[in-house]
Amino acid sequence: MDKKIPLITINREYGAGGRALAAILSEKLSIPYYDRDFVKKTVEESGYEEDEIDREGEEISRPSWMLNSFLNGAVSYSSSHDGIFKAQKKVILELAESPCIIVGRCADRILSGAGIDNISIYLHAPLEMRMKRAKELAENGDMKLEKFVEERDRKRRIFYKEYTGFEIDNASNYTLCFDVSKIGIAQCAETVLKMIEI
Repeated sequence: MDKKIPLITINREYGAGGRALAAILSEKLSIPYYDRDFVKKTVEESGYEEDEIDREGEEISRPSWMLNSFLNGAVSYSSSHDGIFKAQKKVILELAESPCIIVGRCADRILSGAGIDNISIYLHAPLEMRMKRAKELAENGDMKLEKFVEERDRKRRIFYKEYTGFEIDNASNYTLCFDVSKIGIAQCAETVLKMIEI
């Protein structure tokens, strides 16, 4: 792997701009980024349907987590979350053979656990700002925006903790953390690019 362009992983609160940052860095560094398109690669690897991976590939509800915790001690039990995570892990390790940017899906911890260095980034912002972005994305259906954003964050936190043992929002786990309400996405990208140059 080209040492000048490292692997980059991005974790984020919902609506904090992970995909936007990945797109800018991808263009500036001329390397691919993987976010939603990651789902298609996992479909090929796992045999699960695209909507299942989209729904369960990065989030887990509290009832599902409790069921997983209770039944995972049984030798014959494996949840869809477990199967999808194993497939995603394999895809992430394959993608890591070349410089790229991976958004979410515990990629930072999967790579670190395999001894693969990566610049890990965490993006966060106040709820009001993220609700504005959620309104633009219009993914909330009938759910109120505030509840929708908080629920997405909660499910991501549970998923990350379940499969890595770490807290997703702990700054000490990351190379760089940005409050995108104070440092815009473009400035975040510039900071990352300068770090890579150094």
